[in-house]
Amino acid sequence: MANYASSIRRIRRSEKSRLRNQHYRSMMKTAIKNVLSAENKEEAEKSFTKTQSLLDKMASKGIIHRNKAANQKARLANFVNQI
Repeated sequence: MANYASSIRRIRRSEKSRLRNQHYRSMMKTAIKNVLSAENKEEAEKSFTKTQSLLDKMASKGIIHRNKAANQKARLANFVNQI
């Protein structure tokens, strides 16, 4: 366990951040699965726009890297276009 008050506060803050990031990453994975498992093109496009917005928000908050968000969006757009 940490010896300094600042270390204890940092551990507490890191845990909150970890849980928040875990929640957002879970949301991201679910959104991506919704796009990939869409039954038709209209449903896939609707899910894709929501997922695209979510990825942009996560990249702006620093939860994922902006290049990872761009790569995911490109991969999903390619999938939607091939349906």
